[in-house]
Amino acid sequence: MAFVLARILEREPYPDVVLPMPIAPTRLRERGFNQAEEIARYACAEFGIKVSHGIVQRTSAGSPQTSLPWQERAKNVRGVFTSSNTVAGKTVAVIDDVLTTGATLNELAIVLKRAGATSVTGWVVARTSPNR
Repeated sequence: MAFVLARILEREPYPDVVLPMPIAPTRLRERGFNQAEEIARYACAEFGIKVSHGIVQRTSAGSPQTSLPWQERAKNVRGVFTSSNTVAGKTVAVIDDVLTTGATLNELAIVLKRAGATSVTGWVVARTSPNR
């Protein structure tokens, strides 16, 4: 996945800040890794792009998005992110593995824009079909 994303990065202007989609501390302990962080690390290393950490935190896990009907996913992630003001005036890219409804990425983009980001772009490796 990181290789595919890296090929796209060859053509894109680099943002000021690259963030992996944060996961809740409980999920990180269960899983042992953040899949978005692993993708970001490999994809960005080839281009010398620094992956930022600690700018955004996911404060609660909530129910796994995959277990919810599409209509309930936005409500499930509302208010789960916090951000420092270190993104004020900066362009931000958020790296994630899969986009289904876009609810998580949208919620994080709202938080980053409130923290002063001038733009937020999602760099997503895979997209699920709405007709699954």
